[in-house]
Amino acid sequence: MNMRTSDSPPQVSPARQRLLDTATRLFYAEGIHAVGIDRIIAEAGVAKATFYNHFPSKDDLVLAYIQDQDRIGREAVAALPKQAPRDMIAAVLGRISEAVVVGDWRGCPFLNAAAEYPDPDSKVRRAIDARRSWYLGVLRELLAADGDPAPDVTASLLVAVSDGLLESAYLDDPNQIAALMREAQTRILVQR
Repeated sequence: MNMRTSDSPPQVSPARQRLLDTATRLFYAEGIHAVGIDRIIAEAGVAKATFYNHFPSKDDLVLAYIQDQDRIGREAVAALPKQAPRDMIAAVLGRISEAVVVGDWRGCPFLNAAAEYPDPDSKVRRAIDARRSWYLGVLRELLAADGDPAPDVTASLLVAVSDGLLESAYLDDPNQIAALMREAQTRILVQR
């Protein structure tokens, strides 16, 4: 898949960015535990010492991968044009419909990683949980601003639907996700 990776900030070394870009591509396409660091090092074209200089362990690289994907998603939401709360909810959820039809979609990178890191106390899993909390919070705030009578519950429902549709896009027809997302919003969001 051509997962979009970030433009590197000026302080990030080219070798570190190559490692992260290579890991992003391989982790997403094949799974985190299926890809060894020797392969990442070889495909990134760096020395083993360079890898360990930037990432003391594979889990540190996985953490950087998750944090980078999280940052990209947060920046994409922040870049959405400001609109009425309900329209913002539709725009945030609409990003799912857009993402699943680009490249070789293989499911949500956060859900995929969570399946490989079941320990809730691992640093990788905590980063995934932080991402989910942020996403839930964005939806909760928009729902509250829209006057939803139970924004916590409605936000949780929308996250669950998002999770399901992200995986359905991998298992089923990704071209149907936009219509399913719109239908879910219509059925879940209370009409006023």
